Amino acid sequence: MGSKHEHIVMLPFLAQGHLIPFLELARKIHQRITGFTITIVSTPLNIHYLRSTISCHSNIYLAELPFCSTDHCLQPDTENTDKLSANNDLLTFHHASVTLEAPFRSLVHDIMEQDGQPPLCIISDVFFGWAVNVAKSVGSKSVTFTTCGAYGTAAYMSFWLNLPHRHTDCEEFTLPGFPDSHRFHRSHLHQSAKAADGADTWSTFMQSQISLSLGSQVWLCNTVEEIEPLGLEVLRKYLKLPVCAVGPVLSSAALKKGSYSSPFGSNTVCQRTGKKQGIFPEKCFEWLNIHGPDSVLYISFGSQNTISASQMRELALGLEVCGKPFIWVLRPPIGFDMKGESRGDWLPEGFEKRMTESKQGLLVHNWAPQLEILAHESTGVFLSHCGWNSVLESLSQGVPIIGWPMGAEQTYNTKMLVEEMGVCEVLARGVQCDVAGKEVTRVIELVMDKKKGKGLEMKRKAVEIGERIRAAAANYKDRDGKEGSSIKALNQFVRTILTRTTLDLPA
Repeated sequence: MGSKHEHIVMLPFLAQGHLIPFLELARKIHQRITGFTITIVSTPLNIHYLRSTISCHSNIYLAELPFCSTDHCLQPDTENTDKLSANNDLLTFHHASVTLEAPFRSLVHDIMEQDGQPPLCIISDVFFGWAVNVAKSVGSKSVTFTTCGAYGTAAYMSFWLNLPHRHTDCEEFTLPGFPDSHRFHRSHLHQSAKAADGADTWSTFMQSQISLSLGSQVWLCNTVEEIEPLGLEVLRKYLKLPVCAVGPVLSSAALKKGSYSSPFGSNTVCQRTGKKQGIFPEKCFEWLNIHGPDSVLYISFGSQNTISASQMRELALGLEVCGKPFIWVLRPPIGFDMKGESRGDWLPEGFEKRMTESKQGLLVHNWAPQLEILAHESTGVFLSHCGWNSVLESLSQGVPIIGWPMGAEQTYNTKMLVEEMGVCEVLARGVQCDVAGKEVTRVIELVMDKKKGKGLEMKRKAVEIGERIRAAAANYKDRDGKEGSSIKALNQFVRTILTRTTLDLPA
């Protein structure tokens, strides 16, 4: 038995949009405590990715859990949702992730033997609800971290635990926990959610893991008190647990307005993201620099989403007609290998050549430095799938959004961005809806008109929310001696972990 040592163990879900916030949360916790070990646990390929993004001198440690994807009828080396395109594979992958419980439990016991005591806490993902039982069984505090916003998390959980669309013949339904005035529409649901009846395999996974997560002692949420008052109120009432709004869980550099507007080495960018570059960042900056302030539309559907070939063609037609400059992160459409090479026949004939020669469009294949683009003064609007990390990056820079949600909680994020924040206009939903080039042109022109009407108002509100986000995450006290709300919440959480006390926050 070794000498006693204090330890925090973190367990993110196996997806890029979860790994990155968990790593950033680990960094923020580490800044506040010394003499403690923080270990992030994941599968070998995800650990390899995380290792490429952190300094070799970091005191954040990484530990591997064995996982063989072919044992679960998945392609070799499938350890992250980025590798998946078909919904059936995604479902198989989620169910396969439950098999990590046994090796994780073994790893925690190894840590206990080495440290002479249980970890102070185990911070686990909502989709790893089983980790709450592991924490309780060894005497560690159980903490759930939702990498999504409060509104999206509450809506997503309430939907899967109650399946309210099964109890009405109407197109609209309410979600338990939300005010009756908040109506949700059946047509906005992802296909797997529409088909859910409680006995299907998606319901089986979601209901079991979410229910187990409800057994946590504390929840951390990647949001800001001042931008999601309704979402946090609903989430706290629904969970009946303390919820710390510790977001945005982005790097401190990302929270400085325009901090990425100057070019810097591509190696730095790629090391930070762990991504294979689709373009040198310098080329993006050179292209952005020739366009005026707030004039460029940035288009990206996240790291694991794409649209159909017909939608891609209509989006291209609408872009060309409206004439607005754009950067489009282009991936193969649905039905094709997401990691494969892009082909010109998915776009109108000669489209990419015309856009390149006229300098109206910059088409980036596979990956682009998103935060750097959003922070540039030329970027005016973000056409996004409304994944929460993308939403926070966009709003932190005061950039309004055109919404095209694809799955997960994205449709709920979009609803909140439209109705609660007023910073979003919806263009389409999912990969099965019809999209017309004329509608693409109309929406882009509406939102990018910053001189009048809705576009002006959306920009004003996005800038205001960006200021609130940065103030909440400011690591200094304002004139009144008050810390930013997110800094205060994180400091309070860390203090309760260190003193092993109960968190005194509204539940």
